[in-house]
Amino acid sequence: MDFHLSNEQKDIQQMVRDFAQNEIAPRAIEIDRDARFPAETFKKMGELGLLGLLVPSEYGGRGQTVLTCCVVVEEIASVCAATSMSYLSHAVLCCHNLSCNGSEEQKRKYLPDLASGAKLGAIAMTEPNAGSDVLSIETFAERRDGQYIINGKKTFITNAPVADVFLVYVRTDKTAGPRGISQFIVEKGYPGFSVGQPFHKMGMRGSPTAELFFEDCRVPAENLVKGENKALGILMGGLDVERTVGAAMGVGLAQSAFDRALAYAKQRQQFGQPIIMFEMIAEKVANMSMEIAAARLLTHKAATLCDEGVRCSAEASHAKLFASETSVRVTSEAIQILGGYGYMQENEVERMMRDAKLGTIGAGTSEIQRLIIAREIVKRSM
Repeated sequence: MDFHLSNEQKDIQQMVRDFAQNEIAPRAIEIDRDARFPAETFKKMGELGLLGLLVPSEYGGRGQTVLTCCVVVEEIASVCAATSMSYLSHAVLCCHNLSCNGSEEQKRKYLPDLASGAKLGAIAMTEPNAGSDVLSIETFAERRDGQYIINGKKTFITNAPVADVFLVYVRTDKTAGPRGISQFIVEKGYPGFSVGQPFHKMGMRGSPTAELFFEDCRVPAENLVKGENKALGILMGGLDVERTVGAAMGVGLAQSAFDRALAYAKQRQQFGQPIIMFEMIAEKVANMSMEIAAARLLTHKAATLCDEGVRCSAEASHAKLFASETSVRVTSEAIQILGGYGYMQENEVERMMRDAKLGTIGAGTSEIQRLIIAREIVKRSM
């Protein structure tokens, strides 16, 4: 395994790092405080080609790899996890999913505007009664007169209040279980489709989340992706990539909190010496550094397998589980090292801790990740 990024990846990493420091970081406190989506940031990311990072060049994108996307998300998350969350929903869950599974006509119709940032995307899987058990979705579509009529409800949908294009998973066969699921492209403004008010959240407050409502929503038949009852493979394959890139978000959060804690521990004087010299603080720093390095390696491994086209449910869950729990531990320890200062909003680590918690819940809880890993171990040992 090559542990080094290519020169192109390093150039992209530096470009995103500079952009994140100059354009995203100055807004991070404000968008968290006001729960405001930074539309201006996404406009600039579109101009830089970041929104279409995983979209092939013939549809207006940059045709980059999942590993490169992980590098980008880590840099964004290191300054603002909320921005990285909305970016992941758009660039990975919507754009990458559509570029992998859409028809030629669908890709030419939707991907150029999504890649440029003229339109924003989202994906809709979760329902009130289908969270961890996502395959039990009840939102239903039936074909009538050359179009599909969708009825149902989705919840906890990232980017819902600001998105223009949604990839929506619905049931098209009530008797086929997991194999009766289809995916549709739904545009904002379709008759019978509406978005609820944004939720008030503990963290990730600059990434808006809301419910979707389908009341006899009329969707053109040509917006069906791949065909009726063909979405199980789309959904499962997409989760591997989502969890892998989501792991990079945890790595970025943890790295930023660690950097702040280390800088503070080196300059904070108590009992006549920097607190980094005290063994209990040094132990925290060592453990934080070790866990971040391990999380990054697991993430890059899973990303490499995704790029090779290998089904990697266990590896993606390894990365997502370890990185998300690492980010929770590291942000908490960073606050502990900073003491009273860490509890104050101006030092930002308290925001990082609030943001980090979602990583253990979204895209499959930590408990679900452990179940997936255990099942994969059994399957591979047969």
